[in-house]
Amino acid sequence: MNPIEITLQALDAAERAIPPGQPVYMLNLLRYRAVARYEDGFDAAPCSGREALHERYRPAFRRLAAGKPLVRMFSGPVLASLVGPQGELWDEAAINEYGDFATFRSIVDTEIYRREAAPHRHAALEDFRLFALTKAM
Repeated sequence: MNPIEITLQALDAAERAIPPGQPVYMLNLLRYRAVARYEDGFDAAPCSGREALHERYRPAFRRLAAGKPLVRMFSGPVLASLVGPQGELWDEAAINEYGDFATFRSIVDTEIYRREAAPHRHAALEDFRLFALTKAM
């Protein structure tokens, strides 16, 4: 199993844990590969991991998310680690707001996502963390 794969088990567990019908914020921690590593047989020109994510994955994801309640709240480089395992490095962090978890799942839990977007994310990232958050009231 690819350690950066979004699994059906993880989606099901998150769906049980997140109250339905309220906004959900997805925190992404990203570490890029120097050179994107595509699966054998996937037709893609060589590029860096950063390019694969920004120029291939994100446009594919945006097409799948068109018309859905989704807002990019933050995206930027990670400049320093103040607390965490020594040597754990992240290149970038992003926070996206979805209308609810069902919206997020309706994008990533599809064959189109697995075919058109996920291969670019897998090729781009050396390591990845994805956390679902809600606002405390």
